[in-house]
Amino acid sequence: MAEFIKIYEENPNPREISKVVKILKNGGLIIYPTDTVYGLGCDINNTKALEKVARIKGVKLEKANFSFICHDLSNLSDYAKQIDTSVFKILKRALPGPYTFILPGAKTLPNPFKKKKTVGIRVPDNQIVLELVKQLGNPIISTSIHDDDAVLEYTTDPELILEKWGGLVDLVIDGGYGDNEPSTVIDLSQGEPVVVRAGKGSLAIL
Repeated sequence: MAEFIKIYEENPNPREISKVVKILKNGGLIIYPTDTVYGLGCDINNTKALEKVARIKGVKLEKANFSFICHDLSNLSDYAKQIDTSVFKILKRALPGPYTFILPGAKTLPNPFKKKKTVGIRVPDNQIVLELVKQLGNPIISTSIHDDDAVLEYTTDPELILEKWGGLVDLVIDGGYGDNEPSTVIDLSQGEPVVVRAGKGSLAIL
């Protein structure tokens, strides 16, 4: 059964954060809070862990549409191609926040994503996951954990998440109740913004 760690968003305990980072570095899978729904993720540089996440989601890794959770926009050029000023302004306005932006993929993407034309980038407004990514030193991949119950769609209670997913992952972070509305997905890969999914993020940023 997965480890269960309580971390407070207002003031994430550095010792607990280091513990989670160690699990990520060792190829572990974690479930963590974001500013929207709880996410399932692993270290972006660990192919074995990425394959496990893809298996859980029932997709082939090279076909998986995982988003990358970044700490801020400073290393964006490692994952996305040259971004023009108008696109960057939208990113600056919206992030950190409940958005996933689809951008043209860079040549320097980690191996399993090399063939990807586009990448989804997230900078959630949640101190726990931002601290994790900061300490890890690179993004973690993110995919939301849907509930089988169509009415619920997303489980918001970390204890229920542990009950359901605890056998599949190494650690579940209890960061309080999650949201049940996913991020707003906006495709900026063609220059003109296209709203792929309307979610928690307001479209006023466009």
